[in-house]
Amino acid sequence: MSSHPVDESSMVPMYDLLVESRDIGELLHEVVSTTAESLSAGTGKMGCAIMLLRPKRPITVASSDPVAQMMDEVQYHSGDGPCLTAAREDRMVYLPDTRSETRWPDYRQAALDAGILSAIGLPLDLGQEAVAALNVYADHPEAFDGSTLGVVQQHAVNLAASLRLAVRLARHRDIENDLKSALASRTDIDLAVGIIMGQHRCSQGQAVEILRQESNRRNVKMRALATDIVRQVGRGPASTHFED
Repeated sequence: MSSHPVDESSMVPMYDLLVESRDIGELLHEVVSTTAESLSAGTGKMGCAIMLLRPKRPITVASSDPVAQMMDEVQYHSGDGPCLTAAREDRMVYLPDTRSETRWPDYRQAALDAGILSAIGLPLDLGQEAVAALNVYADHPEAFDGSTLGVVQQHAVNLAASLRLAVRLARHRDIENDLKSALASRTDIDLAVGIIMGQHRCSQGQAVEILRQESNRRNVKMRALATDIVRQVGRGPASTHFED
């Protein structure tokens, strides 16, 4: 294979991208765009995409350009291809020259029509999180020599680590948001019970029962009714006798 110089200094730290990104989608877009730009330096145009296997149908979660997106879609429709094989079989799959390739005939023809002359699929190690692959497409044959392949593999390793962290952070955010929501609901309910106790001069248990019965009568959730009571009291005197 021919030698293609690659600017390794242009590789952006994936964890920096993670910190700066508002969500995983933005992170993935920046990652594949940065990877494509880095690999294209002095070698000819390359495109990248991240493929995620799902039970029903694979999906491309990020791509650097429409051609990379299309080449992933070709594999989904035909049910086979180098990158889909890489994800399924958890191994690197290299297509050095589509002009002489005999595997994946549907994919091969689509690649030639799109000006893709070589491609590589690298599985992403996401542990138990998901099955995914980094796909790189080139407009020149034998694009992945030793130095280029080393850079692509390093991108895949960094990307996989960032994705695992991103998934964990997203889960922690969801848990934190759920906890905050639950605490807010609990606070409103406690405040509403206190308001009812003061206005009805009843026990805490009786106030909770009054709130529950009114929640059932109005067919609204208890926390929503409690929030409404607290909001009304915040505006001024309010009655919780719930008279029709």
